[in-house]
Amino acid sequence: MSKVRAKKHLGQHFLKDESIAERIAKTLSGDGYDKVLEIGPGMGVLTQFLLRQEYETWVVELDGESVTWLQAHFPKLSNRILHTDFLKHDFTREFGDEPYAIIGNFPYNISSQIVFRVLELRDQIPEFGGMFQKEVAVRITTGPGSKDYGILSVLCQAYYEVEYCFTVDEHVFDPPPKVKSGVMKMTRKGNDPDVEFKHLKMVVKTAFNQRRKTLRNALKSLPFNHTEKTESMLGQRAEQLSYTDFVELTKALTL
Repeated sequence: MSKVRAKKHLGQHFLKDESIAERIAKTLSGDGYDKVLEIGPGMGVLTQFLLRQEYETWVVELDGESVTWLQAHFPKLSNRILHTDFLKHDFTREFGDEPYAIIGNFPYNISSQIVFRVLELRDQIPEFGGMFQKEVAVRITTGPGSKDYGILSVLCQAYYEVEYCFTVDEHVFDPPPKVKSGVMKMTRKGNDPDVEFKHLKMVVKTAFNQRRKTLRNALKSLPFNHTEKTESMLGQRAEQLSYTDFVELTKALTL
């Protein structure tokens, strides 16, 4: 069969350089899990390297044409090709409560949504990584004090160790995207912040939705019983606070 046609509405840009695909596969350590889920495998440029590892590889693909290609070219995957939407699928059907890593060359048009979904699944995801539009990879891995620092930065860093791995140029894709790409990885931390995720997310989103304002003004719609420590933060802006500062603010919520 002929190669899969890249579909703009799915944000598809197929990686052509196998050496880069191999480098992405090698970002996985294999520690603490036996199964890996690849999102958006396309024609399997990354999949082939995942299948050489000791863990069990699964793939989830929304594009029917890609699913047909994978079935024809990767019989080793057998019944581990899931023709569904990662953002909507319930993976307890396949993995129960087992841990599994997630990797992929992610569609740029939904990459932030994928990260938020991983955060929801975090208790089962010891490792997550792959290729994003560079600005998203930078946003996730950057620290306070940068204009790139934002909601994803804080929430990811609260639960994962984050690492920017390397940059990928446009010309190694078909069709080439208009932006550079970046590969990053996240490794689950041993200890979680002592707050509910939904409360931390609410505080962080509220703060960054008005990032030019001081926190005293940006967070005035939320009820707090401020401590001396949190009171000292209120004159700052959201991008100046570390994830641990946001955890302290969240602890002061009175809900």
